[in-house]
Amino acid sequence: MQDTELQRYLLRLFERHDVELEPDEEWLMTDGDFPAVRASWFEGAAGEPGRLDVDVVISEDRHIEESFAGIGGGETGCLDALKAFEHGVFHVLLAACWYVTDDRRMDLHGWDFGIRTWDVFVGPWLSSKDGIGPPAELIPVLRAALQNEALSPELHWVRLFYRVGDDGAVSAEALLDNAPWPAGDRLLTSLPWPAGEQGYSVRGFIALDIRDY
Repeated sequence: MQDTELQRYLLRLFERHDVELEPDEEWLMTDGDFPAVRASWFEGAAGEPGRLDVDVVISEDRHIEESFAGIGGGETGCLDALKAFEHGVFHVLLAACWYVTDDRRMDLHGWDFGIRTWDVFVGPWLSSKDGIGPPAELIPVLRAALQNEALSPELHWVRLFYRVGDDGAVSAEALLDNAPWPAGDRLLTSLPWPAGEQGYSVRGFIALDIRDY
């Protein structure tokens, strides 16, 4: 799928949720300003998944980067990746960056860290295997880990990825504001994840912002 087709797809997606964006070269702008969003599709090598990159610029020096694998060649692979983006991340971005919140599409929390209250948006978990999801302890443990970070009073985002290979090997990755987050890696590996004869992967996207009273 060409970038122009992707741009039209995103325009329609946002329009369906009452957000009107304006094309500006490869970007879609909000009233000529931030937040701005763009998407790019990279075809995979023969037999390999392609990759969809979605970038959301929220200020001059801050932007959210998310990538999704797409199974299948050409437009089929791109649509597969777009489906994962729309299910797992889009509604969190819509709430955190454009202030359009649909509580049917995510879990909402209010966390008190010291004198501040944070609105927390937890997107649906994307799993490679039906019936497999994160342990129930994940969100409380994540809250405790973030409370230890002394977060600046602005939007923050977390991406979590946990994978068990068919051989039982475990890999875990946590990013906080796009950067590696070792405390997040440790919390992922400390949890009692489901065991199974086959491997699986689970990823999640969470955003939190200061509550505006």
